[in-house]
Amino acid sequence: MQQSGAAGGRGCALFPLLSVLFFQDAHVQGYVGEKIKLKCTFKSTSAVTDKLTIDWTYRPPTSSRTESIFHYQSFQYPSTAGTFRDRISWVGNVYKGDASISISNPTIKDNGTFSCAVKNPPDVHHNIPVTELTVTERGFGTMLSSVALLSILVFVPSAVVVVLLLVRMGRKAAGLKKRSKSGYKKSSIEVSDDTDQEEEDTCMGRLCVRCAECLDSDYEETY
Repeated sequence: MQQSGAAGGRGCALFPLLSVLFFQDAHVQGYVGEKIKLKCTFKSTSAVTDKLTIDWTYRPPTSSRTESIFHYQSFQYPSTAGTFRDRISWVGNVYKGDASISISNPTIKDNGTFSCAVKNPPDVHHNIPVTELTVTERGFGTMLSSVALLSILVFVPSAVVVVLLLVRMGRKAAGLKKRSKSGYKKSSIEVSDDTDQEEEDTCMGRLCVRCAECLDSDYEETY
C-alpha cells in the first residue's frame, strides 16, 4: 500500500511508504551557536510498541558517506562519537507521533542532509524523507533589526513621557499668560501670603542689621 508524505519549509515532496505517513521539513535554516530543531513526525496504522525504532543519519554536502547520529528504541541513544558528539537532544514523543531532535551549538560544518527513519513493525517503509540543513552566521542586517527593536522598546516610552511633560508645561505657561493679559488679580489669600512673606523678609533684614550693630559696639569697647 502506498501513502503520501509531506515536507514543510520551502519545499514539499511525496514519499511512498507502507502504512506510515511521514512529515518532515525539506529545508531548515539555522544560525551558528543557536539551537536548531529538526522536525520529523509520523502516523502509523499500528499501535506504538517497544519495537518502534527511530534512526537519524547525517550526510555531508560533499560526501556520500552517512553517519548515524541518533537512535531510539524505548530509550534515547544520541551519538557519543563523530561530528555531533554530545550535541544531539531528543525533543520528540513517540506516542504523539513526534520523532524530532535538536542540535546544540551548530556550526557551518553541520550543513548537509539529515534523514529520519521510523519503523513500527509490522509497518515497513521504502523511501526515507530528508531535510537539508543550512547553517549561516547572522548577518549585520539581522543584528541591526534586533538593535532597532530594542531601541524602540526602550526609547519610545521615554519620548512619549517627555512630550507629555512638555505639553503640560506649555499649557500651564499659556494659562499664566492668559491670566496676565486679562488683568488677573490675586485673591485675598494670595495677597495675604505675599504680605506675610514681605514682612518676614523685612524682620529678618532688621534683625541682621541689629546684630551687626551689636558686634560693632562690642568691638569698640574692647579697644
